[in-house]
Amino acid sequence: MLRLLITRPIAEPVLAQARRLFDVTLHTGGKLSEAECAAALAEYDCILPTLGDQFTARAFAGDLRCRMIGNFGVGYNHIDTDAAARAGVIVSNTPDVLTDATADIAMTLLLATARRAGEGERMVRSGRWGGFDVKGLLGTHVTGKTLGIVGMGRIGQAIAARGYHGFNMKVVFHNRSPKVTRVPALQLESLHHVMAEADFVVVATPGGTATTKLIDAAAIAAMKPSGIFVNISRGEVVDETALIDALEQGRIAGAGLDVYENEPHVPERLRALENCVLLPHLGSATQETRQAMAQMALDNIIAFSEGRDPPQRVT
Repeated sequence: MLRLLITRPIAEPVLAQARRLFDVTLHTGGKLSEAECAAALAEYDCILPTLGDQFTARAFAGDLRCRMIGNFGVGYNHIDTDAAARAGVIVSNTPDVLTDATADIAMTLLLATARRAGEGERMVRSGRWGGFDVKGLLGTHVTGKTLGIVGMGRIGQAIAARGYHGFNMKVVFHNRSPKVTRVPALQLESLHHVMAEADFVVVATPGGTATTKLIDAAAIAAMKPSGIFVNISRGEVVDETALIDALEQGRIAGAGLDVYENEPHVPERLRALENCVLLPHLGSATQETRQAMAQMALDNIIAFSEGRDPPQRVT
């Protein structure tokens, strides 16, 4: 029986299935360090990890027993896939199943930031609300505005559909390659054009070296002073310091964030801002989605164990 390490607690039905098929070790001590990842690669036949586990190039440098990593999550920038391929380790991910849940969180952040819902809830909870005020907490209208999307993959397309059909928004976008969209949308010639044109910018790119600090100080500076920025991709895609500077100085109206550069650390300067809605990486956090993600990750590992090519293989 193959030895399988699962690095976080997953949905009980999926965990029970895994235990029937494999010799399972469930790690409950939080994200794995580089040294712990190296040890796991040497000790287990298969690993089911997730965001935060540090499968770096050095982790793959030793004498490895592991031949399959079934990642829990569509993003796998915490795994050095080039090093995995050189070491003969297959890597898979979990696309599609979290698209709608993540797109919903993007719209949650967009609406909450535009309508100053975070500020309003804090006001009510603190007892500071004095009743209806004609000029109190005036926000930004959403319907009919321009939605800019950075990264028009599955999640970007789902966000575009919500903006177009649900809020009658004009959609513009930036993508590294030409993209045909399911709803009317205009692909602009550069990232900065999208940042300048949009009333709301939503970042939905993959993580990794190709997109690290893609949203830098210059990109943020291109936004309208009334613009609202939303990130549901990966924290490292954004120059966090530059974003905080722009929010503090009022150079953009607000931001809604579900991801951060050094999770779970969120800078005090960011937490102090009233014009920012902050969520604890809830993109895929529905019971249905998380179970589907776990099932897909396990299904890939099962396929490998049966000598089949994992359906969601990325290396």
